[in-house]
This record gives sequence, structure tokens and C-alpha cells, in this order.
Amino acid sequence: MNIFTYSYPVKVYFGEKAAASSLPAELAKVGSNVLLAYGGGSIKKNGVYDELLDILKKAGKSVTEFTGIMSNPTYATVQEGAALAKEKNIDFILAVGGGSVIDCCKIVSAQAKLDKDI
Repeated sequence: MNIFTYSYPVKVYFGEKAAASSLPAELAKVGSNVLLAYGGGSIKKNGVYDELLDILKKAGKSVTEFTGIMSNPTYATVQEGAALAKEKNIDFILAVGGGSVIDCCKIVSAQAKLDKDI
């Protein structure tokens, strides 16, 4: 096995208007291609989706959506996200939702950087 170091820093922001107060500073640190990942679409019903798209647009980011992440995401879902991240040359993954979305995106980010299946 090759010796390597893998780091996957994750920040989770909670609370009302957390995205508006914190996300612009995070977006300034990364490239222009953002993967907006979420589950079944409740973020569209509660207004979070529109809020995030506005923040991303104001930051000049190109957004690719990765939707439909279910509870206990499947291998196929992870592979779909990794392929999308590679294809679109994603610089930053914005995982919006609960633990399943966040955990799925952690594996997507790792898989997208490797040439073999993890």
C-alpha cells in the first residue's frame, strides 16, 4: 500500500441565517465550481434552496446540483456524486441536510480525487 495523508476538514454551521453570515467567507477561499448536494428537496420547500442559490450567485460561483441523497446512501449514489464532481471539476461541496447528506458527501469528495474505487 502507498503511504499517503488524506485530510477532509468539515465545517457544519447551524442556526437561523447561519448560511448568510458564514458561507460568503468560506466561498471566498475556494474555486468557482460548487456542488450543491441535498436530499429529497425539503430545502426547496423551506426556502433554504433559494437563499443558498442567492449567496452562491453573489459569490460568482457555478453551481452543479447533486440531489436525491437518501437516508443511508447507496454505493450507486456515492459513485454518481463522485462522477459528477469529476466531470464538473468541483472545487467545493456544499452538503445541505442531515447526517446522510453530509456523510455521503465526505465519501464523494474522497472518491472524486482517486482513480480507483474506495
